[in-house]
Amino acid sequence: MNILLIGGTGNLSTDCAARLLQLGHRVLALTRGHQPVQDGCVPLVADRKDRAAMAAALKSENVDAAVNFLGFDVPDVELDHAVLAGRVAQYVFISSTTVYAIPHRNLPLTEQSPLGNPFWDYARKKQACEEWLMEKYRSDRFPVTIVRPSHTYSCHWMPNPISSGDYTLPARMAKGLPVFVPDQGATPWTLTASSDFAVGLCGLVGNPAAVGETFHITSDEALTWVEIYTETARAIGVEHPDIRRIPTEFICEVWPLMVSKLKGDKAEPGVFDNTKIKRFVPEFQCRKSFREGIAESAQWFRADPARQRVNAESDAMIDRVIGAWDERQRDA
Repeated sequence: MNILLIGGTGNLSTDCAARLLQLGHRVLALTRGHQPVQDGCVPLVADRKDRAAMAAALKSENVDAAVNFLGFDVPDVELDHAVLAGRVAQYVFISSTTVYAIPHRNLPLTEQSPLGNPFWDYARKKQACEEWLMEKYRSDRFPVTIVRPSHTYSCHWMPNPISSGDYTLPARMAKGLPVFVPDQGATPWTLTASSDFAVGLCGLVGNPAAVGETFHITSDEALTWVEIYTETARAIGVEHPDIRRIPTEFICEVWPLMVSKLKGDKAEPGVFDNTKIKRFVPEFQCRKSFREGIAESAQWFRADPARQRVNAESDAMIDRVIGAWDERQRDA
């Protein structure tokens, strides 16, 4: 099949592109051309928010299925519908498990769990995209499949509640500086390797039974935040990381940016029932444990010191939160 990836160079899409190529598909990657596409992909350079440019890039291409990794608001999917309706047999929208209602009412979460995240604009926009697309499916049979990843990471990420795409947290650990987890750090959380996620996603692409359906695709392994930090420290050679346990409410009071990231996501338990994706894609199985995955990430970052970017603002705010909490404890 000819498969269009809208975005093909990111944390999720790189491994998905590789998997589709491995399965023998022809993969078209629509990007702005700022990053090289996966070897074997056909690059299509256009601004995906420019309808005319996107249509021109696809003019001579026959597309069987499209996967949108870059839809963050309703106008994004409206544009895709305008360009792709009638041209594709399937349109896969990458949404997010952050759309589920918070606080979670029952665990594990299933695709039928109620929606509604009052703490994060990102989640509300993703939900709005889902609802718009499913209305188009019902009204004119636009062939949409909804996929909800949770916290998915490649070897270019060091997952944590603050900023997974840089090296701030492991850099602090390596220097013996304190880091914090929300509350007691005992909330179960699911981290999924992008190579495992790709097996589930690519098994849905081209599957007519998946049209009109919604899936989350995550690992079955759930660790606490203390366990995640401990495994991260272990991967970079730190035996006893200084992990401070700080209430979510206090963190958000000192650092308001954390409201969406913690109250809207990572301070909530993230445990998922993957029965549905396994029924539709029998070969889907998360084979990579977090211990294995974080070791690969540590190796990638260590291979080139230039990759070990520290976000100065985040680093300073971690100090500020911990300092304020220590002061609160002294005054108590």
